[in-house]
Amino acid sequence: MKGRIKDLGFGLGGDLTLTLSLPRHHAEDLKALVDVDVAVDVKKWRNPRSRDANALLWAVCREIAQALPTPHTDREIYRRAVLEVGPYTPVPIREDAVEAMQARWSKQGIAWIAEVEDDSKLKGYKRVRLYYGSSTYDSAEMSRLLDYLVDEATQMGITLRASKREIEEAKRRWGDG
Repeated sequence: MKGRIKDLGFGLGGDLTLTLSLPRHHAEDLKALVDVDVAVDVKKWRNPRSRDANALLWAVCREIAQALPTPHTDREIYRRAVLEVGPYTPVPIREDAVEAMQARWSKQGIAWIAEVEDDSKLKGYKRVRLYYGSSTYDSAEMSRLLDYLVDEATQMGITLRASKREIEEAKRRWGDG
């Protein structure tokens, strides 16, 4: 949900008080949460990615896959790109639970990858990187992924069907998606 911080202050008990401006249509849902403990995650707003950016991403993956000397799929190219530049969360997982975690995590989508990084500092645990599929990416993360793929294609000598102008236009329009 997009909002704007309007005021910060301190209540009588010394707790920080935060005043937010939010879209009016959330009023009824939020009224039910007054004087109830809630989970709060406040961070800078980033526009969601657009469908144009997603279509462009898959087109570049297909072009790279077709240009490789050995058979590859656009899905393989996409997964490799996510592993190279995608966001992840490192977590310790019990050694006996790693395979089950990998299987469950990967069911969420093509690039939901649980990659074992190393032994954890915790005895009997592995350090696992949990990568997220690009459907969860904000505009900065999606831009980084698309830029990586365009760079890969350029280094391979691939002339992309999308022009530089079209790529920049898709980036510019991410907020419209």
